[in-house]
Amino acid sequence: MSTESIAQRFGSGQAVRRVEDDSLLLGQGQFTDDFRLPSEATLTFLRSPYAAAVIRSIDTTAARAAPGVLAVLTGAELRDAGVKVQPGVGGFMRPDGQPGTAAPRWPLAIDRVYSVGEAVCAVIAESREASRDAIDLIEVDFDPQPAVTTVAAALADGAPRVVADLPDNVCAETRYGDAKAAAAAFDRAAHVVAVDIVNQRLAPASIEPRTVLAWPDEGDGRLTLRISTQMPTAVRNAVADGVVGGKPEDVRVVVADVGGGFGMKTGIYPEDAVVAHAARTLKRPVKWVAERSEELLSAVHGRDLESHAELALDQGGRVLALRVRSHANIGSTAIGAGAAIQLLIGPWVITSIYDIPLIDLHLTAVLTNTAATGPYRGAGRPESIFLIERLMDEAATATGLDRSEVRRRNMIKPQQMPYKNAMDQTYDSGKFESILDQGLEFADWKGFDARAAQSKAHGKLRGLGLATFLEWTGGNALEERVKVTVAADGAIEIVSATQQMGQGLATTYKQLAVDVFGVPMDKIRIIQGDTDRANGFGSAGSRSLFTGGAAVKRTSEEVIDQAKNLAGDALEVAASDIEYRDAVFTVAGTDQSVGLFELAAKQPGQAIVVESLTSAQAPSWPNGCHVCEVEIDPDTGHVQVVAYSSVNDV
Repeated sequence: MSTESIAQRFGSGQAVRRVEDDSLLLGQGQFTDDFRLPSEATLTFLRSPYAAAVIRSIDTTAARAAPGVLAVLTGAELRDAGVKVQPGVGGFMRPDGQPGTAAPRWPLAIDRVYSVGEAVCAVIAESREASRDAIDLIEVDFDPQPAVTTVAAALADGAPRVVADLPDNVCAETRYGDAKAAAAAFDRAAHVVAVDIVNQRLAPASIEPRTVLAWPDEGDGRLTLRISTQMPTAVRNAVADGVVGGKPEDVRVVVADVGGGFGMKTGIYPEDAVVAHAARTLKRPVKWVAERSEELLSAVHGRDLESHAELALDQGGRVLALRVRSHANIGSTAIGAGAAIQLLIGPWVITSIYDIPLIDLHLTAVLTNTAATGPYRGAGRPESIFLIERLMDEAATATGLDRSEVRRRNMIKPQQMPYKNAMDQTYDSGKFESILDQGLEFADWKGFDARAAQSKAHGKLRGLGLATFLEWTGGNALEERVKVTVAADGAIEIVSATQQMGQGLATTYKQLAVDVFGVPMDKIRIIQGDTDRANGFGSAGSRSLFTGGAAVKRTSEEVIDQAKNLAGDALEVAASDIEYRDAVFTVAGTDQSVGLFELAAKQPGQAIVVESLTSAQAPSWPNGCHVCEVEIDPDTGHVQVVAYSSVNDV
């Protein structure tokens, strides 16, 4: 008989079948639009066709009288009903010392529109067809205004103002480092290299579009939202404050399967507030499902950063200083996260894994008549890493060093840990040169010349790309509360405020619990996505496993610690004499034992329950080395990725 424990077979680090997959592969997933309620109404938005316009008038008379229409909402009506403007940019300052400012983010536009796709009116009807037909009956008198959609246009002399009462289109700016010392380093440098980098605007396209279903409780009117989101608590709090005007407990948010988030489903959107208000006032369920065109126009976008960056290096290829001038297009009705990503979070990793002593960063957030930017696929870090890695390639050319060598000479050494970078961020650990060496070996870096010669013999070009990187995790939301219940019926329930959205959290959390409890995975039930059960930051900022997983493990360990005391009482020995393995407590050196679930049955409520808050001391800093090899047919331009190698310290 094998002595291998259940944890050794199914715990963390072991290859197991994902528990999420069966229902999804069988078409049994439960996404927001899969839920239908009796008397459910459909909401449709009328959106602005203009990037900038004054709203002279809105005539909804015909739409209100159309068949099947229950209500037509305008921005002024929502404002008068007490629905608040959504939070904008906070915590950053303009160059003139005034607080950072953007166009107001009303749930429905009032008086002006600031971008194509901004919602102007909403129709709620008995069916989707009826609501769409009624939208066409609304007459809006738009007075189009001059618009700016790029950074260059927004900063040009005499440019139209996105926000009329601002002197320019600068939302906010930040500066970091020592400009004078950096300038001196550039003056004495043996080599200076520079790049101009454009990180183009990206539009998220999750497989499940944003979807909201809201309904009031028939008894007390308490509002429930079923929504596709990464951050249920943030949505709950925002709806309670901005729509209901009450306590967080007045709203419940529930989330089932989420068809991808990638950062674009964090926090509340204007559309969420409109749906919540409609359900509350009509006293019936109301649903909105975004169309692809709506997602393209109105979901937060990513990136949109233009940078001029320079490195100063000494004769030996060591970096003396980094200087960056960046302009971020953060849209019109900009949000705090969009500004923070480019003005703060991205810069945290801009020196990456390199020992760069001096920086001079001047970063500007610019308003344009476009959709707001926000969290998306790395949120600022990819832009910064792309910039420093391009500079390292240029440094290799200027110094004559191999691209891997110029990186190696500038890497932070393990003996420098903990290391504080020039942005005052402390890396706790990292063996960056070792990761580089493993990546180069994995990719057969030294054998590239021979492979390139073979390609040339066949009339092809061959290229080799190298990038090392640093990531920041935790979202600086470093606390997570988890509740673990061991029930007499043989089940272990784990409740967390993090949110699954395709990344396999349920499987991972189960494996971490298996490590502690030593029970089969099917004995463990993971509960997420219900603000009546758990509340917290949610899943964003690469924090779910880092904080949520740690909380699952630590709280599970607290259950075992508490249960050892209970087992000691039951077996009439000291807790220190109790050993635990695979759901059984045993008195050391004897055959006296009691099962975990048997012990739970003896407790009040027939369960052992522990709820605890687990805190990380600081963010973590994953890093890696990626090598990509391509072959190009110069006659056709066809590009083939012939090899891709990566080594990652997660």
